[in-house]
Amino acid sequence: MTITVPFADTLPGISPGIYDAADFHAIAAIAYREAGIVLAEGKAMLVYSRLAALVRTSGCATFGSYVLRIREDAGERTKAIGALTTNHTFFYREAHHFDHFRDAVRPHLIERLERGEPVRLWSAGCSTGEEPWSLAMTLLGPDHTAGAALARRDIRILASDIATHALNTAQAARYRTTELSALPPGLREAWTTIDGDHATIAPDLRAIVRLRPLNLLDTWPMARRFDAIFCRNVMIYFDNPTKERLVSRFADILAPGGMLYVGHSERVSGRALARFTPAGPTIYRMTGAS
Repeated sequence: MTITVPFADTLPGISPGIYDAADFHAIAAIAYREAGIVLAEGKAMLVYSRLAALVRTSGCATFGSYVLRIREDAGERTKAIGALTTNHTFFYREAHHFDHFRDAVRPHLIERLERGEPVRLWSAGCSTGEEPWSLAMTLLGPDHTAGAALARRDIRILASDIATHALNTAQAARYRTTELSALPPGLREAWTTIDGDHATIAPDLRAIVRLRPLNLLDTWPMARRFDAIFCRNVMIYFDNPTKERLVSRFADILAPGGMLYVGHSERVSGRALARFTPAGPTIYRMTGAS
């Protein structure tokens, strides 16, 4: 015999007049339609905790009223979607990706830069900035003088995220020194300035990174192909059809031989898999000459 637990019983202390099953399902439908985010029934409390502050500051008395607001107000809808994403990250996360980029990709990119050719990288789902700053440091290397010279060449790193509050932290480029502990010491010393218990990313490194709001399900404005894309711990929010469509779009915009780095629990699958060759744990190389 299956026992159905009333929705209200799963949310102790929350009045059904404030937030109920209909509100959750409406928000889940909006999140999926707008950003591909899948919110299973067990995420009801997470939705409440992530959105409660926005409901209050919007002046809405109930989640039902807030649902009506975000259906009509694109700006508020964007804030709500951003709040539903998890912005947990840290410098040099999944270090084997940066080590692979340093050893297998960087030498080729340096040669191209020295020939005057452009280099384009993308941190897709950059959160609060630790990933693109780590990537930029790895590309420029531990010698600040040599790296600063490279930074004056045709390098651009796109760092995008749907959560504007996370991008604001990335834009400030200032972190507690304890947050930099996973960085190789040479990169930390070359590209950050320490002030008490905080560190600021060096201006010449910041100059090569472009922080932009972007919904991965929307139209992409980029025209030039990328040499590497980091999209890590983003597809965990998506169902399989959405993941497969996204990876196919990445393949369309990667240069031949370009690299795709995904999160430790993510895999490339579907028809786009035929366009990649595995290059390491959760690392994929676009087919074709580099």
